[in-house]
Amino acid sequence: MRLVQVTIPTGKRQTVLRLLDEEGIDYVVTDETSGRGYTAVAYFPLPTSAVEPVLEQLRNVGLEREAYTVVISAETVESERFEALTEEYAGKEENEERIARQELESRAEELAAALPTYIIMTVVSAVIATAGLLLDSPATVVGSMVIAPLIGPAMAAAVGSVIDDGELFRRGVGLQLFGVVLAVASATVFAMFVKLTNLVPPGLDPLTLSEVAERLSPSVLSLAVAIGAGIAGAVSLMTGVSSALVGVMIAVALIPPAATVGIGIAYGNPALAVGSGVLVAVNVLSINLAALVVLWYAGYRPEQFFRHDRARMATLKRVAVLVFAIALLSVFLGGVTYDSYQIAQTEQEIRDGVATELEDPAYSNAELIELDVQTQTDDFLFHRPTEVIVTVGVPPDAPRRGLATDIERRLGTDHGIDADVQVLYVEIERAG
Repeated sequence: MRLVQVTIPTGKRQTVLRLLDEEGIDYVVTDETSGRGYTAVAYFPLPTSAVEPVLEQLRNVGLEREAYTVVISAETVESERFEALTEEYAGKEENEERIARQELESRAEELAAALPTYIIMTVVSAVIATAGLLLDSPATVVGSMVIAPLIGPAMAAAVGSVIDDGELFRRGVGLQLFGVVLAVASATVFAMFVKLTNLVPPGLDPLTLSEVAERLSPSVLSLAVAIGAGIAGAVSLMTGVSSALVGVMIAVALIPPAATVGIGIAYGNPALAVGSGVLVAVNVLSINLAALVVLWYAGYRPEQFFRHDRARMATLKRVAVLVFAIALLSVFLGGVTYDSYQIAQTEQEIRDGVATELEDPAYSNAELIELDVQTQTDDFLFHRPTEVIVTVGVPPDAPRRGLATDIERRLGTDHGIDADVQVLYVEIERAG
C-alpha cells in the first residue's frame, strides 16, 4: 500500500478531484498557499499496483510534471472504498506487488550510491575478500560480500534501459565498470603487500588454497549463479522489498572472482588471473541481462508513449549485445566444463587400471592405500595427467620391484594414458 501526495495546479482542482471520485479513491485536500501556482495538495491511499496507472491518468488531465509528487509506504488503511479499489486492481494487474515506474526509478537511483561511498565500500570489500581467499577462510569471504555495493549499478543500468533514462543507464554501466576495475586493483595491491611483507608463508602457491582454486576454472554452472542473482535483484527492486540479501548474492558472483584476479596478478599466475577474469566478465554480463529481461517482461516502459519504441529498440539491442558476449565467453566456460569432465574420467580410468594391476597374483599382498594424480596446470584448458603416485601397503617381507613399471605399461596399453608412475610402499604388519 502507498500514500500519495500531489500538488494540484491552479485551475485543475475540480478536474483532479473528479478523477479521484470516478476511480473510487478516498482523498483529503488541503489548500496550498505558497503562491507558486498551485491551489491545493491532495493526499490519497492506493494499492501498490494502482500507483502507476492513477498517476498516469492524473498527468493526462493536467497534473504538471513540475508539480511534486510524493509516494510513501503505508502500513494500514481502514476504508471500504480502499478495499474495493484493491480488489479492482488485483484483477487488472498481473503482479499486485509491482511498484510504480516512478518508485522503481527512485529506488534505482538510491541504490546507485554516491561515488565516495561506492569507492570506499568497494575497496574495503575487495581487500577483505582477498584476505579471506589467502587465509582460505570461507567465513571471511562471505563477510566481504555483505558490504559490497554492487547491486545498485547493475539495477540502475537495467532500469535506465527499460524506461529510456540515458543518464541513469550510463551511470549504472559506468559504476559497474569502475567498480570491477577498482576491486581488481585493490585486490592486486593488497595481495602484493601481503606477499612482500610475508604476512603469508613465503613461497605460498595460491592454487593450494581451496577458496582460490575453485575460481581458477569456472564452469558453465557459473552462469546459473549470475543469472539467478540478476533475476533476484530485479524482482526485489520491482516489488519494493529489501535488497540487502540480494545484494549479497550479486556480490557472490563478483567480489571473490575479482579478488582472485588480483591474487593471480600479484603472484604472477596468468592462468588464475585469466580464468577468474572470464568469470567476472560473464557474471557481470549475466546479471545485467537477467535484470534487463525481467524488468522489461514485468511491463516497465517510459512515461511518454512516443518513447516506447525507442526504449524497446535500445533494450533489444542491449540484450543482443549481452547475449552475444555471454555466448562468446561461454565457449571458454564450456571448454573448462568439458576439461573437468575429461580429467575426472581420466582419473577414474587410472584408478581402474591400478586396481586391475593389483589384482594380478604377483601383487596379491599389495593393498591400495592412496592414489594421487598430478595434472599439467600451465595451460588454461585441456589439462592432462603427468604423474601418478600410488601408495600401497605391503607386508614387511613382500617383494617391491616392478609394480610401477607394470602400472605404467597397463595405463598406456589399456587406457592410452602417458604418465610417470611412482609407487610408495608402506609396510603393514598384522597381528597373528
